[in-house]
Amino acid sequence: MALGSTDRKLFLGARLKRMRRELGHTQTRMAEDLGVSPSYLNLLERNQRPVTAQVLLRLAEAYDIDLKSLSSDPESSHATGLSEVFSDQMFRDLGLARHEIAEVADAAPGVSEAIVRLYRAYLDQRRIVDLGGVGRPEDGTLTQVVTPADWVRDYIQAQKNHFPELEDAADALTQALTGEGQEFAAAARERLANKFGVQVRVVPVEVLPESVRRFDHHRKRLFLSEALTGPGRAFSLAFQLAMLERRDLLEAMADRAAPADRPTRTLLKVSLANYLAAAILMPYAAFYEAAERTAYDIELMRVRFGVSFEQACHRLTTLSRPGARGVPFFMVRVDSAGNLSKRFAGGAFPFSRFGGACPRWNIHSTFRQPRRILTQIIETPDGQRYFTLARTVARVARPFAAEESDLAIGMGCELKYAERLVYSRGLDLREPAATGVGPACRICERPACPQRAAAPLSRTLTIDDFTKSITPYPFAST
Repeated sequence: MALGSTDRKLFLGARLKRMRRELGHTQTRMAEDLGVSPSYLNLLERNQRPVTAQVLLRLAEAYDIDLKSLSSDPESSHATGLSEVFSDQMFRDLGLARHEIAEVADAAPGVSEAIVRLYRAYLDQRRIVDLGGVGRPEDGTLTQVVTPADWVRDYIQAQKNHFPELEDAADALTQALTGEGQEFAAAARERLANKFGVQVRVVPVEVLPESVRRFDHHRKRLFLSEALTGPGRAFSLAFQLAMLERRDLLEAMADRAAPADRPTRTLLKVSLANYLAAAILMPYAAFYEAAERTAYDIELMRVRFGVSFEQACHRLTTLSRPGARGVPFFMVRVDSAGNLSKRFAGGAFPFSRFGGACPRWNIHSTFRQPRRILTQIIETPDGQRYFTLARTVARVARPFAAEESDLAIGMGCELKYAERLVYSRGLDLREPAATGVGPACRICERPACPQRAAAPLSRTLTIDDFTKSITPYPFAST
């Protein structure tokens, strides 16, 4: 439902209550900020009164929020996850409507996330059983399998991939480094040596055959592989500075997140340090300004800040500072087999949480056209359209005899933001040619798809011996 809808009343009780608790405000305090009585705010939070346009405007003014974030979004990450869960065959007889799922996700996002995690554990356990593993559900030994990578990815996304504390820390450190009037790599090396006694050495690949960076904290040596490109070496220096300069902050943030075990906590701390390193190399204000001035020309931006294409893309997904928000991008990284190894979103994310990217998205075509940026407008089954771009990247220099290691980076945003991008120039954005895509095949209901790899769980197959369909799994429309 759109905020400006005139045919339906807008009830935001759960979101208002959650926002107030996150701010640490009492009803009296928030009522004062909004210019209403505490009793009226109480009625709003219990959905006994609809939210008026005047209250919405006061919310935006008092707390600097995007009004769209308050609307009930059927495509939110929680709603999308629940939709995938409830599309499973075991729930087919329930006939759950999309608006019901969206309402549950909106009212209880924590419970929704718990259901998604439990379903993920169920899928993992089922795969183990299918592979001949132990611990069958009928034995009462079903255990939750949430990998550290899954946990950290979900935690980062729950923060909208934006960490103000790390941004502030990066701004302070960047100011200290640039004050020395040197190029970043030289300034970073000097600070590591003078403040922490750490010497940086670039070594042959034979010395670090299975890694590209290693820090010897006993001898205070940072070894970087010669296989690292210039941006890769700069990022390694920024990462080491982040770990040494702001260790206490990183430890505190990791503790506050309360991960389940030590491997998950370590991965979270490393991920936060990576975020801080990127913010050091690409300071928020300067990077945001460059993005707007260049119409988000990633090649120009990466050269300007001395970073790689992937690093610049990743940084673009973090531009959510109030008052200086960039285009809300999503980003994925896939290998040539279609496996997702990275997924971040500053806005809507149209793909499955339990599967790979749709084969109709041209991110897979980039491996046939290395280093070339491919653009495409895609449309999800619910009619939402996104402008996307994709390109292959190489993470390290590859010796002649080494195996191919290119990955593909995919970026995208809702179509309404495409006019702000240099990549959309010359395209008809009002009546564009859009390619239909979907989530994982087993939950995608797009008919007659020649790329379909599995039958949708929510539909009945209509295979007969008289007709050969363009899809190997034709199914009934209802």
